[in-house]
Amino acid sequence: MKEFLRSTLATITGVLICGFIFIILGVSILAGIMASSDTETIVPANSVFTLELKGTIQERYQPSPIDQFFEYQISTYGLEDILSAIQKAKENNLIKGIYLHTGAFSCPAASLQAIHRALTDFKKSGKFLVAYADSYTQGGYYLASVADKVIVNPSGSLSWHGLASETMFLKDFLAKIGVKMQIFRVGTYKSAVEPMISTEMSPANREQTLAFLESTWKSLVNDVAASRHLSTDSLNLLADRNMDFQPAETYVRCGLADTLMYQDEVLSYLKSLTGLSEDENLQTLNLDEMTRVKSATPTSKTRDVIAVYYAYGEIDNSSSYDEGINSEKVTKDLRDLRNDKHVKAVVFRVNSPGGSAYGSEQIWREVSLLKAEKPVVVSMGDYAASGGYYISCAANKIVAEPTTLTGSIGIFGMVPDVSELLNDKLGLHFDGVKTHKMADMGSMGRPLNAEESALMQQMVNQGYALFTKRCAEGRNIPLEELYKIAEGRVWTGSMAKELKLVDELGGLDTAIQLAAQLGKVKDYKLKSYPGKQDFLTELLNTRADRYIHSELQETFGEYYRGFDWIRHIQQADRLQARLPFDLHIQ
Repeated sequence: MKEFLRSTLATITGVLICGFIFIILGVSILAGIMASSDTETIVPANSVFTLELKGTIQERYQPSPIDQFFEYQISTYGLEDILSAIQKAKENNLIKGIYLHTGAFSCPAASLQAIHRALTDFKKSGKFLVAYADSYTQGGYYLASVADKVIVNPSGSLSWHGLASETMFLKDFLAKIGVKMQIFRVGTYKSAVEPMISTEMSPANREQTLAFLESTWKSLVNDVAASRHLSTDSLNLLADRNMDFQPAETYVRCGLADTLMYQDEVLSYLKSLTGLSEDENLQTLNLDEMTRVKSATPTSKTRDVIAVYYAYGEIDNSSSYDEGINSEKVTKDLRDLRNDKHVKAVVFRVNSPGGSAYGSEQIWREVSLLKAEKPVVVSMGDYAASGGYYISCAANKIVAEPTTLTGSIGIFGMVPDVSELLNDKLGLHFDGVKTHKMADMGSMGRPLNAEESALMQQMVNQGYALFTKRCAEGRNIPLEELYKIAEGRVWTGSMAKELKLVDELGGLDTAIQLAAQLGKVKDYKLKSYPGKQDFLTELLNTRADRYIHSELQETFGEYYRGFDWIRHIQQADRLQARLPFDLHIQ
């Protein structure tokens, strides 16, 4: 018995000691992560900013604590961080140049243009900009074309093949499982519902998609032509040849690249540019380190503020892990900015394909109230379409990238009919009683009848009437004229400017300058809202399923958003003002 008690006591003691050790280690690791995320980066002399891009770019990005704790290989980047890092590299005299290294890289066109413009501005400093990739994606090459020297691996490849858009149609698949989508919409071009009710693109959708693809491609080609001193005709002929499968020597011969080097040769070349000998170590800073470099621009002592408020993602997205645009939070934040006497103007940075029509209306209302107190300038990112345009149209001015996808002024409603799946395929049957003839409207056991469908269509029509009214008043366009450019049609920023849906072409910097002019302030501080969360707050707010969903998104890439949208149809708002697709340049 004594031996048993001694053994049990020893085991308990060992468990407690091990538990205590693990707690200490865990706290130490967390403290280390928190400290490293807040520590200012010290820039060594003759440094090179290595801008390595592989994966995807979104408007703002903050890695989850789980990613940081397990040192997860992050392949998502925040556009805000990239642009800030390039500006710091331009201003810091200890940084001698940028080494742009792109990999398997996919990004919407407007974000690409913003980075392209920042790199072009960086070159004005006289510092070097060198680009290298084993295999350039088309988007990666578009950025690399700005460089002083575009280098390709002798066995590498360079993508240059033009743009294409492809939609997955689910009608027959849904029919096989006994699901039919009951659709209610306004707008000939409002094609978000087409995958559910058709097996191919409608003529109207085909027309609009080709139009904005051609507009986007023209903008990208013009930028590359200017950077590489090639004609647009030559670049289009090369795209027709599909340069992806050409030997590396061809890229140099036709002017897309400057030279061929292996990666070790590139390293030696960078050393020579910074004045180092072959046996010396090259001092490099990655993107994460650059985000913690102190800006060389002196901080103004004024209390006047121009606020940049970021609204990105789907509006009132029902997904539990994706931030999206929560209309309640956005309206509260905008109300706070309206009441802040130190905020002299607001730049409303919108990067959204839309979503809930109801949520869009609530944000529109708050933007209108804000505009009555101080200037509001919208800066459009990759998308500001449908609901994204709804929340933008009340601003004093709208700035968009030439390739921003915008417009899509239309409304739709979608109610799944799962009666065949439940009744015939799964053998589930429903019965009940009701006091009025439409009291059970929306029952899972039956489709909508003609009278109920008419009510749904009436609600959609009312939503469209309100949407177009908001746009006509906000843009000072007669309603009859707006109808001609509405109908759910998607436009690029360049096209939208000609139609007066957009005021100016440019990026966030252009919008900030315009906001300062309208706010009549010369000396001001820039503040970004909402503020990013610190590590501990982010850790406490991290849901258990976020890691799983981020892994799925990492696996399925650009296709995941469509599946996720289908998954949340039941929870989605009845009326949707949403863009039907996402366009990434690969």
